[in-house]
Amino acid sequence: MSYSSDLAHLWTSQGFRRLTWVRVISQAGDGAFQFGIATAFFFSPQNATTPTDIAIGFAVLFAPFTLIGPFVGPFIDRWHRQRIVLAGNMVRLAMVGMLVGAVVVDAPRLSLYVLALASLSVNRFLLAALSAGIPQVVDREDLLAANAIMPTLGTIAAALGGTIGGVVAFVVPGVSDDHKALLALGAAGVAFGLSSWAATSLSKRSLGPVRLLEADRVVKEAAHILIELRDGYRHLRERATPFHALGVMAAARLLYGLMFVASILISRHVLGDTSHPEDAIGQFAIVVGFAAVGFGLAAVITPAFSHRVARHDWIVACLLLGAVGQALLAVSSASWALLGAAVIVSFSVQGGKIAVDTIVQRDTDDAFRGRAFALYDVAYNTAFITSAVIGALVLPASGYSHAVMASLVVAYVAFAFAYSRAPRGPRIGADAPPPTAP
Repeated sequence: MSYSSDLAHLWTSQGFRRLTWVRVISQAGDGAFQFGIATAFFFSPQNATTPTDIAIGFAVLFAPFTLIGPFVGPFIDRWHRQRIVLAGNMVRLAMVGMLVGAVVVDAPRLSLYVLALASLSVNRFLLAALSAGIPQVVDREDLLAANAIMPTLGTIAAALGGTIGGVVAFVVPGVSDDHKALLALGAAGVAFGLSSWAATSLSKRSLGPVRLLEADRVVKEAAHILIELRDGYRHLRERATPFHALGVMAAARLLYGLMFVASILISRHVLGDTSHPEDAIGQFAIVVGFAAVGFGLAAVITPAFSHRVARHDWIVACLLLGAVGQALLAVSSASWALLGAAVIVSFSVQGGKIAVDTIVQRDTDDAFRGRAFALYDVAYNTAFITSAVIGALVLPASGYSHAVMASLVVAYVAFAFAYSRAPRGPRIGADAPPPTAP
């Protein structure tokens, strides 16, 4: 089945429709929120943005996904997930209000980091609860398609939300530069409120859990997570294919993150006027919009080729396509090069990620699948934070370097070659450690 036919089939389920609306609206708010934070952190007139500033900002934005993500499972089995989604969005709405107040009174930058970190930590619970609720609203035979479609729609919604946040910040006339971030954060607050309202269309028990985990069991399982993750890591290595797929996903995410960091700096220092931050924000909003186009195309085209091209070969092709997109930036720092690279590289990364998701789901034993995706989240977000740290070390203040951009092209080709030699089938007969009982 194609992506569109899978979606059309799933859309007949009322529970899937309602859950999708909640997730799409919530993640659109995430995109606007992150755009507002990026504006406050990276584009405000009083902040002379450097690669080091961006590395710190990225650490704040993605630390919750990396550090908190693996430990949320026991907690979303303790409370009704619909209530987590409802209350979580309301809490985020309140935090947006606090963040707006902090920006208005020009509070210390540390307070912005703390509020952003708190809001994004809540978001980690929401995404986990939404993902855990999918099996409660679709039939078992539709689970794979739902797991592929809903996160993709969420990613597209987040990118569009960031674009909308940027548009809102500039279509309102007579707004000072200092208040551009506030409008984007306001758009995020509206989305969080709407997502809370959409969550009320789901009943309290509609997303599970079927049986609530006892409080003492939650503490024991949370404390046991590291041992469980170790066993999951061993299983992935022994199966080979999901281990290599996660590795190539993290590598592609790292390369994409370097380009993303560079695009922030290029938008401010090369394409924009440093004395007029609104120019940089406008340029970056366009870049985010073009990236959303790439993500959307990958979501449509990748499933269409699923029966013609093996997942392994598709990942290699996506990496080579990423090299082509990155080569545009190696040639020029002009707007056409950055926007072209945004579309092509975003398609490459998302297309490869969809194939990686399928390999991990297909080749990981069911007893280890949850831990596999917990490790997936850690690798995915650690790679992005690492890219910001590397960017702080190798990128100039302007964000653009012919040598660095050319090096990324070589890296894409090298990773494509390395993955082309990786195993194509899992080692099903390999001895895997049994799940460790808490």
